[in-house]
Amino acid sequence: MKPKLFLILVVLFTMLTFIPNTFAQSSPHWHLPEGSVLRLGKGRVTDIAYSPDGTRLAVASPVGIWIYDAETDEELDLLRGETEPFYYSSVAFSPDGTKIVGGGSRSNIDMWDADTGKLIRTITHFPNPTAPGSTILSVAFSPDGKKIVSCSKTPLYLAFNERRAYAIRLWDADTGKLIRTFGQHQYNVSYIAFSPDGKTILSGATGFLEQDIIVLWDVDTGTQLFTISTYDAAFPVSDLSPRVKFSSDGKKIASGDINVYIWDVNTRQRRMLSGHTKYVRSLAFSPDNNIISSGNDDGTIRLWDTDTGEPLRTLIGHLGTVSGIVFSPDGKIIISRSYDGTLRFWDVDTGQQIRMITDHANSIKSIAFSPDGKKIASGGHDRSIRLWDTDTGKLIRMLTGHASGVLTVVFSPDGKKIASGSFDNTLRLWDAETGQHLRTFTEHVGDIDSVAFNPDGKIIASGSSSGTFRLWETETGQHIRTLTGNTGGHTGRIYSVAFNPDGKIIASGVSVPDFSIRLWVAETGKHIHTLTGHTSTVRSVAFSPDGKKILSGSWDRTLRLWDAETTEHLRTLTGHTGPVYSVAFNPDGKTIASGSSDGTLRLWDTETGQHLRTFTGHAGDSDGLTHIGVDIYNVAFSPDGEKIASGRGDGTVLLWDFASLPLTEDVNMDGVVNIQDLVIVANAFGEAAPDLNGDGIVNIQDLVIVAQAFGNTVAATEE
Repeated sequence: MKPKLFLILVVLFTMLTFIPNTFAQSSPHWHLPEGSVLRLGKGRVTDIAYSPDGTRLAVASPVGIWIYDAETDEELDLLRGETEPFYYSSVAFSPDGTKIVGGGSRSNIDMWDADTGKLIRTITHFPNPTAPGSTILSVAFSPDGKKIVSCSKTPLYLAFNERRAYAIRLWDADTGKLIRTFGQHQYNVSYIAFSPDGKTILSGATGFLEQDIIVLWDVDTGTQLFTISTYDAAFPVSDLSPRVKFSSDGKKIASGDINVYIWDVNTRQRRMLSGHTKYVRSLAFSPDNNIISSGNDDGTIRLWDTDTGEPLRTLIGHLGTVSGIVFSPDGKIIISRSYDGTLRFWDVDTGQQIRMITDHANSIKSIAFSPDGKKIASGGHDRSIRLWDTDTGKLIRMLTGHASGVLTVVFSPDGKKIASGSFDNTLRLWDAETGQHLRTFTEHVGDIDSVAFNPDGKIIASGSSSGTFRLWETETGQHIRTLTGNTGGHTGRIYSVAFNPDGKIIASGVSVPDFSIRLWVAETGKHIHTLTGHTSTVRSVAFSPDGKKILSGSWDRTLRLWDAETTEHLRTLTGHTGPVYSVAFNPDGKTIASGSSDGTLRLWDTETGQHLRTFTGHAGDSDGLTHIGVDIYNVAFSPDGEKIASGRGDGTVLLWDFASLPLTEDVNMDGVVNIQDLVIVANAFGEAAPDLNGDGIVNIQDLVIVAQAFGNTVAATEE
């Protein structure tokens, strides 16, 4: 019996050791920030690279470098450096496929082992890594894999000569040591590549007056060989990357504006390929250089014969600008990325779409929980509404039809419909279960910034950039009335509208002229009160669940609480260092959540206004000059109050576990607020942490916060 049992144990051990772990966490759980439980979406795509053997894809994003199986699209890994933020704008494989490098917003170049995902080293491109604004826009390996070249967009505040000096740098790939700097480049360089023999570097840049410049450099000396200006006064376009590309044989250069140009490197003569009707935003040569592909603002990709310039075929499917193209190493497949948030795979010979990856949403402008809490709808710059499963983090479906970015989404109270507003001046209604488009409301003039259902779901209110908001019958689409400045209303952009719990009152927040919140009688459209006090645009308004309070968030960096009946200002909540884009009440009304351009999600006590906790886990970078995916545009509590969702410019939605969050005042995290926490705060006076009220320094106010919370315990620890 014992030998048989021993044999069974050996077999089980062998299976567990050598069979892939099917119970491993799925990608929505990878590398989550503290306090979050799920990530919806993988961040917008900023660059793509095939491994030399064609088996893997590296996709750069604000979340990190995603590694995919090139055949199955299975997520294999998520590569990140040691220092936040992990925003990567460029990625490349070494020629032998053993290494991956990524460059991003920290002015760093991170290098990983391609097989293990282990970080090998970090190279600092810019000599002052703490200076704001420097972003690595492109990285490339030399053909022998011994060197790396990088280029950056450098800080705007630096002196002109400094900016020129640090645009392009050459590194030893094995040691990370700087070999040389390519000086006297007068432009922000956005594309870099080696010639096949490794003796020349091509850089593409955008300079002053939107003048696009192509420069060839001698690798050994760092000197300019020659410069080509691609500027056309008839078609001035900024942001050259990636509108210039080197052919793999080094004999040709492609550039584009509204046309595609193929330059002969030796003669510097060009051939013009015409046919596009909008600007060319991306280019790529096939590995054999026989085909050049171009991605356009109209969402199409065109294939051309490189030698004759004859058009071969047009690939149609993207809903937005095609911002990047890459050929597979065998030249049989094209992968394209677009502002519509998709990666699409195309058969080069037939022009047919093979498949697509849809998890990389663009900037998230709005989010909403379904009434049962099982789904989240998100809308953003990619023109679509995405429905996500809140348990698995998987994308359920995409709703497409808007002609421009989606600014606001909301579920009907019964969860059966979704309303969305867009830059395209339309309000659309969708079946939440099937994704079917039900109707379009087209009478608005201006962007639709805000949409709200009344409590029984029979009326929709929508606010626009024209300073009006309208009421509609949900079932028929009939326009009920328009509320404008002529009826005591706003004259500026209406960023937010909200019904009170009984549906009798509507609140609207505005930009100009008085940065006010106005209250209206829903049945008649009569203006009854104006709440003033904010000193800048009111971006978000919400009623408390009991209808007794109104909450507003503003570009003046504050939140304000008002008595809904008397319209008295109750208190102002301060702590955000950037405009407040979104505010929300917890379903029990006791807690407030706010999202800001400072990249933080903050929680507040409704009764006292006390700051409870700050979350900073989204990807992106904010440094005073650049805001790369940092803005939290929308926050929402789940219907059961146990989770908070935050949507951001990095193209992701994070879910935070509100029910089990530790108390901010419990500084030592032992589950109870007591004298030990008080001592810790007292000993940290004048330091940056633990800063409980979010004002940037530990002081008497933090001490008072702990004292007031004495005896409080963390509910999650009481089991």
